[in-house]
Amino acid sequence: MTDTTTAAEAAASVSALTLEEKASLTSGASFWYTKPIERAGVPAIMVTDGPHGLRKQRGGGDHLGIGDSVPATCFPPAVGLGSSWDVDLVRRVGEALGTETSIENVAVLLGPGINIKRSPLCGRNFEYLSEDPIVSGVLGAAIVKGIQSKGVGTSLKHFAANNQEDDRMRSSSDVDPRPLREIYLRGFQRVVEDAQPWTVMCSYNRINGVYASEDPWLLTRVLRDEWGFEGLVVSDWGAVNERVPGLAAGMDLEMPTSNGVTDAQIVAAVQDGSLDERVVDTAAARVLDLVRKAQAGAGEVEGPLDVDAHHALAREAAGRSIVLLKNDAVAEDDAPLLPLAKDARIALIGEFAEKPRYQGAGSSMINPTKLDTALDEIRALADGDVSYARGFSAKPNVTDDETAQLRAEAVAAASAADVVVLFLGLPARLESEGYDRTDIDLPAEQLALLDAVVAANPKVAVVLSNGGVVALPFADRVPAILEGWLLGQAGGGAVADVLFGDVNPSAKLTETIPHRLEDTPAFLDFPGEFSHVRYGEGLFVGYRWYDARRMGVAFPFGHGLSYTTFSYGEATASVNARGDIDVTLTVANTGDRAGREVVQVYTSLPGGAVQRPVRELKAFTSVALEAGEIAEVTMTVRRKDLAYWDVRLDAWVVEGGDYVVEVAASSRDIRSTAEVTVEGDPIVLPLTRNSSIGEVMAHPVVGQMVQAAIAQMMSGMEGVEAIMPEGVDASKMMESFPIGRAGMFAAGDSNGAVSPEMIEGLIAMANAPQQQPQD
Repeated sequence: MTDTTTAAEAAASVSALTLEEKASLTSGASFWYTKPIERAGVPAIMVTDGPHGLRKQRGGGDHLGIGDSVPATCFPPAVGLGSSWDVDLVRRVGEALGTETSIENVAVLLGPGINIKRSPLCGRNFEYLSEDPIVSGVLGAAIVKGIQSKGVGTSLKHFAANNQEDDRMRSSSDVDPRPLREIYLRGFQRVVEDAQPWTVMCSYNRINGVYASEDPWLLTRVLRDEWGFEGLVVSDWGAVNERVPGLAAGMDLEMPTSNGVTDAQIVAAVQDGSLDERVVDTAAARVLDLVRKAQAGAGEVEGPLDVDAHHALAREAAGRSIVLLKNDAVAEDDAPLLPLAKDARIALIGEFAEKPRYQGAGSSMINPTKLDTALDEIRALADGDVSYARGFSAKPNVTDDETAQLRAEAVAAASAADVVVLFLGLPARLESEGYDRTDIDLPAEQLALLDAVVAANPKVAVVLSNGGVVALPFADRVPAILEGWLLGQAGGGAVADVLFGDVNPSAKLTETIPHRLEDTPAFLDFPGEFSHVRYGEGLFVGYRWYDARRMGVAFPFGHGLSYTTFSYGEATASVNARGDIDVTLTVANTGDRAGREVVQVYTSLPGGAVQRPVRELKAFTSVALEAGEIAEVTMTVRRKDLAYWDVRLDAWVVEGGDYVVEVAASSRDIRSTAEVTVEGDPIVLPLTRNSSIGEVMAHPVVGQMVQAAIAQMMSGMEGVEAIMPEGVDASKMMESFPIGRAGMFAAGDSNGAVSPEMIEGLIAMANAPQQQPQD
């Protein structure tokens, strides 16, 4: 195979292989490698874990895939990077990931993960971008484009409805068609259609009872036939339940190796006639096409890695990932607590200042090329005295005496300082791939430490380190809070940059921070029982839930402050020639320093025909402005993103009407509102005897014809007027009646106003193929 081999030629080359060779291509040779076929000149290629860094194991890997890996830049995990809302930044991080992957001669980086954050308890939420599919889809596409621009592939994961770790190998995500399409698949669709990842990774779980690894509806009908996916479907490691049905469903490559067991099953199924050999040909051709792409991209980037440049990018990305949740003054005449004066006496308290939590546990753990600590980096930037007290221990089973001693040292440091920076967060053992959290609370000893420190010095800025949302019961008792998430290897420097104002914070939440776990949408249905989890909240995931109920939250979706201020002009909205909605307004930096604002567009359709959230994010942009600068901003809401999934048609439908377009700084901070009229998609449902009279009257073919007959029927309904209140239109009551039963209410004998023959004739006429006008 040469670099110029086309996908079609790769498919044709399958004919030169034996059945056994073709079957062998559909499973791995080892933990990270595909199988070679030396006779045919097909090499093995390597894939590795990601997605926020390259996790290439030394020496080919151990049997569990958890051993030591080569040093690589650990960029902020998705929980942090997603908070930037910045497509260009995310793409540049993707390019850097692609560069490192190429230098290490790896063909595919296994990421990004874009599953929806259905519950804050999911142990793998640190790997995912948002509770919203538009954010996940747009930023996921940017990562894929960045990585693949360097001649290496990606693996979009975990497909699909994989929103918890509990019982993840068996649990069935039981979800209705609308939320499945509109929430859990929409982001995947965006990435596939916009970026064409080389591979898609199917998840462990079942969806409505069917394993994702053997679901032809998911892997073929939706992914390929509807979305036009051109690449290869690979299993998550160990996700295959039954290999032969999986292959037939469209699951091309099983990873890791089955040691030949499933290859033999495929050969046997072809030989006994239960599996069409053309299915094997198709999967083998897709593997060969992946190998072709890998060969064509090999050597795209030459080493060695510029470690310092990538570390600098990691620091930039981390600084843009920190969300300033709160920044008040301590006294009425004070300025906001942040940014800190560099000559202030600062007490740093909390073990995470010295031992940072910068990534989550599990398959995505990176061996960083460097590791900054906030303690070192703050001291490097400060001009005044910086003291440090450990405050607490993140280790389990700490004695009461040790806890008391650490707290006393922290109180002493706080009392002697002008200002305190208190580092709190979740110990690594509390969140990881493989299991979920049981609560959203910070450890009790940390909350007790906060109480003691605030009593000693009220000028406290809290810096959080956590991969999943935590409750913030102290939010009204401290003047400043930075949500630091997990920031990668350069997070310590980024925290220092933001605290001192060298970087103006611009990140915003891509998930809601609730007051209590009990307030969260999936509280009653997570993690399910007996290997089934019911997605009972339906469409109302994340902010959709809280906004629909007008429920108080600690901090809303889309929220994030800056050291400057922004004002929004009046928005205008218009439908362009493509049918999309262009939303235009001016944004002004009204403060005294440069900053960046994330502008969000939400839409709604009051009085629509189907249940909808109060508002749904449909577009966003990140705008950098100098102090006093004003810029005109245009964001485009794609027409397809207005569509709902019509369960009657099993298709996307854009409902016509007057849409409300809200331009906002968060889902709870609406700055400008406009309206725009959108023409709907034509809908013609087949009529049956169970179609309602209202549906029949609305039918474009027979609707007008049936009006007179219905009026005649109503005139013959004796006694109706006597039982209806004055002014009530009796015909409205009849609109929900099935047309097949209408004759029961007609006056007279069996040849009354609405006969069964008339009803059948109307149905036949409505459902008959309509002739198109001739030119």
